[in-house]
Amino acid sequence: MNRSGVLGGLCVLIAALVPLSLMTGRAMVPLEAWFDNADPRWPIIFELRLPRTLLAILIGAALGMSGAAMQGYTRNPLADPGVLGVSAMAALGAVLTLYFGLAAHAAWILPAAAVAGAIAGVFLLVALAGMTASVITFVLAGVILQSVAGSGVALALSIAPNPWAVQEILGWLMGSLTDRSIEDLRLALPFVAAGMVAMLSLGRALDALALGEASAASLGINLARTQWVLAAGVGLATGASVAASGMIGFVGLIVPHLVRTWIGGTPRQLLVPSALGGALLVLAGDTLMRAIPLESELKLGIAMSALGGPFFLAMLISMRRRAA
Repeated sequence: MNRSGVLGGLCVLIAALVPLSLMTGRAMVPLEAWFDNADPRWPIIFELRLPRTLLAILIGAALGMSGAAMQGYTRNPLADPGVLGVSAMAALGAVLTLYFGLAAHAAWILPAAAVAGAIAGVFLLVALAGMTASVITFVLAGVILQSVAGSGVALALSIAPNPWAVQEILGWLMGSLTDRSIEDLRLALPFVAAGMVAMLSLGRALDALALGEASAASLGINLARTQWVLAAGVGLATGASVAASGMIGFVGLIVPHLVRTWIGGTPRQLLVPSALGGALLVLAGDTLMRAIPLESELKLGIAMSALGGPFFLAMLISMRRRAA
């Protein structure tokens, strides 16, 4: 399929889904309320649902591009910030600020801690697995990272000073865009934008690495610099996303694979389509969560895990059959 056609189609789908997202919720808000600021439903649209919709697009784009960049860098189809523990490390950094009460002192502390945890996670992952590691080695390195980060989070929960801290941490870990405001969007946007720019700058390096490290080096690619830029880019984008929404997994695993079946192509060609696909997936998921008539809104992170788990299993079965 033509790449420009896929990009155009994804943009059209996102544009079509935005008004549906703005209308959907416990109280359905029709179009006529959008243009009358005297209507009591007008603040629901522009103070609650619009920031949430834009944040869903931003987080989906960040996670989708991060997954594509990691898969291109490692030449590994299972690379993804959520599956390989990068998101868990970001969560650990954020949870520590909640546990010690540091997040209450300044709004930027929690995002900064999440970003630092994600960057550390990328470096640890590459150090544990190595750039030329097999699929199994890379997944095992991710499992180690997940286990360490999960143990840290569990420890914080078990010795939390009060039940309110436990409830806050648990609610945040399940991943949701409920009650997010324009302030959350403002905090996440600079980090995500910087991370995505860093990943886009690696397009030539990712294409060269598809030929192997030796070939990439012979083409003038600075491997050390590429690793640093990738860690910074994925860490900034993933850390800010986790800080804004909590744990939302599998987006970076699912989207690049779906996009690759449509356009194929080199790692550089997958970055922008994966960002758009991630934005569409998260926005659609969040809209669906609000449309389901339940007493309390289903967490977005739970829904993404329910979708991503079977997808991950199907990928592993497919890879096993090809290897047989």
